[in-house]
Amino acid sequence: MAPIGHLTQPTARLDALSRARQRAALLPDCLAEARRVANTVIAGWHGRRKRGIGETFWQFRPYVDGESLSQIDWRRSARDDHLYVRDREWEAAHTIWLWADQSPSMLYKSDVAMVGKESRALVLMLALAEILARSGERVGCPGVMEPVASRNAAERLALALAHAPRQTALPDLGRVGRMSDVVLIGDFLDPDETLERCIGPAARRGIRGHLIEISDPVEENFPYSGRTEFRDPETGQKLVAGRAETVAADYRRAWLARREVLAQGVRHLGWSFLSHSTGRLASEALAAAHGHLSGIPAAAKRVPA
Repeated sequence: MAPIGHLTQPTARLDALSRARQRAALLPDCLAEARRVANTVIAGWHGRRKRGIGETFWQFRPYVDGESLSQIDWRRSARDDHLYVRDREWEAAHTIWLWADQSPSMLYKSDVAMVGKESRALVLMLALAEILARSGERVGCPGVMEPVASRNAAERLALALAHAPRQTALPDLGRVGRMSDVVLIGDFLDPDETLERCIGPAARRGIRGHLIEISDPVEENFPYSGRTEFRDPETGQKLVAGRAETVAADYRRAWLARREVLAQGVRHLGWSFLSHSTGRLASEALAAAHGHLSGIPAAAKRVPA
């Protein structure tokens, strides 16, 4: 039986072609929603600002011995007894690789969820592309789109996804440069060793990474009772529980333990981990992810959509 969490409604399995068509039809709506969520989250923000070599003034800071005297702002320094340097905002484009899980388990949507897991993952990926593109970053998707620095990066990514083969396996990060960031969005119900084979080598090469785990409220809460049939969307295997409520407590403990092991493994590699339920607002996960990408997780605030 597949790992805990592969709970699906009893629907016929879609073949590869119908899934591709379904995803292509979903992408325009996801792009529109992504832009709406991005506009909500980005309001009042100033991108991924950091000190660098650009032209835009950022802040004054105290002069440090050893720095070039040409960096001193003498007008600001004349106001008191300290020397100040005029910092400028970094303008060199950074590369961020975005990936969303498209495996069959991501198609699940319970009656209590706002949207399906795949739809939420695509919205978050495209919303991140929108925000990062506005900040001048280069955005790409492993195996789908090479990094581009363009204001319409989200639209280009959506178009590339619509024409790309459905990727059900974790991405190959071998070509990702060591100064890049990687954002992986999915339910991560694969065995632990599968995920480690994907992100372990990248983390050891110094690549910064961020995992956003997507789950349905039903997968977390297990509200079932009575005779219930569960079907694994990856293998088609079935499990019938005569009185599902009798295993609910054990299931919830196992689910939380699985998530904790996943989070600890990811953080041990130096990557960030964020869990997000499709019963919550997409803007919450987007704000948190933006905070991690900016290197300031404390800035990841809950933003109403």
